Amino acid sequence: MSHSMSSPRNIQLVFETYQKARLVFVQTMAELATRSTNVKCLESAGVLELLRPLLSDACSTVRQCAVVAAARLAEHDEAVARQLLSGGMVTSTLENLNKYNVYYKRSALYLLRAVAKHNEELASAIVRLGALEHIVSCLEDFDTQVKENAAWALGYIGKHSEHLAGLVVDAGTLPLLVLAFQEPEMSLKQIAAGALVDLAQHKPEAVVDAGAIPHLVRGLENQDPKLKRSTLCALGAVASARAELAEATVAGGALPPALLHTGHDSAPVRRAAACLLRDIVKHSVDLAQLVVNTGGCGPLVELMFENTGGARIPACMALGYIAGQSDQLAMAVIESKAVVVSVEILQKSDADDAELCAAAWTLGHISKHSPQHSLAVAVANAFPILLQLYTSPKSSAEVKARACCALKQALQCCLHRPALEPLLHSAPACILKYVLAQYAKVWYGLLTFL
Repeated sequence: MSHSMSSPRNIQLVFETYQKARLVFVQTMAELATRSTNVKCLESAGVLELLRPLLSDACSTVRQCAVVAAARLAEHDEAVARQLLSGGMVTSTLENLNKYNVYYKRSALYLLRAVAKHNEELASAIVRLGALEHIVSCLEDFDTQVKENAAWALGYIGKHSEHLAGLVVDAGTLPLLVLAFQEPEMSLKQIAAGALVDLAQHKPEAVVDAGAIPHLVRGLENQDPKLKRSTLCALGAVASARAELAEATVAGGALPPALLHTGHDSAPVRRAAACLLRDIVKHSVDLAQLVVNTGGCGPLVELMFENTGGARIPACMALGYIAGQSDQLAMAVIESKAVVVSVEILQKSDADDAELCAAAWTLGHISKHSPQHSLAVAVANAFPILLQLYTSPKSSAEVKARACCALKQALQCCLHRPALEPLLHSAPACILKYVLAQYAKVWYGLLTFL
């Protein structure tokens, strides 16, 4: 080697070149990993082994980009996530979480989230590494994006099972998530609300005990549609669990804004509002009566006219729950024109199985109380339509079961001969026996009168 090449300046250039090459490599890998189609190719080329030493690189930018590249690969592929765990790469990242700057924290939390998202097994492995303590500490960080990634990771861990949600709650996360929900940054509010949804699915009592309900209700005053949807979903997850929690949700002021948001411009918001109302009314006659008294039937019927957005099914089911609670509430549902709309859904050629099942189920709950209730279903010409769905070879097993159940519920109360007569010639034996039983009641009544 010549003297000129061994000069301090040239030696320094070698190291600078090496550092630039590492940086270019991890940046390129991070960019390529954004596309799921590239993951298999990168994995077969040995990208994980090349990234492993770079996760603890002396250069902070190289470290951060290496973690981002690993996170993106893990996010797209469960097998990669498993390799990162088994190879100790997640462990080393977790150990370095609080050693470096906020950019590294953001990336490290992203990696934890990317691994935990796939299934309960991987999320449990993250917890066994002691990640919860580190993640919770990041919820108190000054940097907003660190808090966002921490909240996101906690939601991804807790959503898989009641056990994991319990561990997340026991780590003291809920008060911090409620505080994060009150922060002014919109993205943090959205992610905190999403984490509350994930935890409320398994631990609704804990969400209520953390005092989240009033803050969630106030959050509905925000104009952001994504935040509104997540907030309504969180309230619905709580209300769905038990009657006491539904009552706590209503007591917290959730009912009026839920009804208001059934008319929101955003379809996902309307659907979330319908789901919340469904989850409230299903528990008891008192809650259903409260929704009816507040004017809930009209907005729910309006949602049943929608062809897109997914609000039709929860709105239809909410009306079915209301009608099933008592004969008086069923009459209120009839007066709101829900029967006509339900029959129209059954006749739609583009209605999917879930919509057909919901409409048939609701008609059954409306008609089961008395001849007067059944008459409202009969005069809407529901019987032949339900029978056609039941006997059609194109109908799924679930649709047939729902149509059959609705027919039986309606026929057992029906005394309207013009609706019964056509079924005498077309109904199969399992339905015909109900028709004949009602005919016997009609003729017995006439003979008694004479």
